[in-house]
Amino acid sequence: MIAQLDTPQISPQEYLAWEAEQLTRYGYIDGQIYAMSGGTIPHNQVAVNLVALIKPHLRGKQCKTLSSDAKVGITEQGPFHYPDVSVTCDHRDHNARDYIRYPCLIVEVLSSTTEAFDRGKKFEHYRRIETLREYVLIDPEQMSVECYRLNKNGRWELYHYTSSSDNPDDCQVELSSIELKFPINLLYEDIDLLDNK
Repeated sequence: MIAQLDTPQISPQEYLAWEAEQLTRYGYIDGQIYAMSGGTIPHNQVAVNLVALIKPHLRGKQCKTLSSDAKVGITEQGPFHYPDVSVTCDHRDHNARDYIRYPCLIVEVLSSTTEAFDRGKKFEHYRRIETLREYVLIDPEQMSVECYRLNKNGRWELYHYTSSSDNPDDCQVELSSIELKFPINLLYEDIDLLDNK
């Protein structure tokens, strides 16, 4: 779970000014600051592999592909989160410096300490973003990608991508928000998966 700091409630503006002077990253929910936890090597590798797939695909399309050091603001008043990967193609984020507000895609790589938060409260926050079309949860220990996609009726549908270790090329992950398809095994390139042991 996330660790809330023992600090008095502060405004979003105070949080943004305070965090800009810190050496590490902190999130913000309802006036409270919380510490960001570090991830495992497979966690980081999955995120890097995904950015490596997205960035060249979006080259020249006026989109920003961002990693875990980029903050997403649900509103200007918060909450503020640091997803593992996010993409914005919205002109309103073109000159963003502190945080983006209009992503179309947000990705979280799961960990045992944050999985419940990523699936619950954080997804509840992200669903308030008007431009968000996909929310993706990736398991870094086994080939499993859950993609929550907003349908035409305004409902979130789950698409689960998984593959057997016999033929990992047989599963194509689709990120419709950025019109990208790729074999699931590319997400797990150079990772020693737990289910392969």
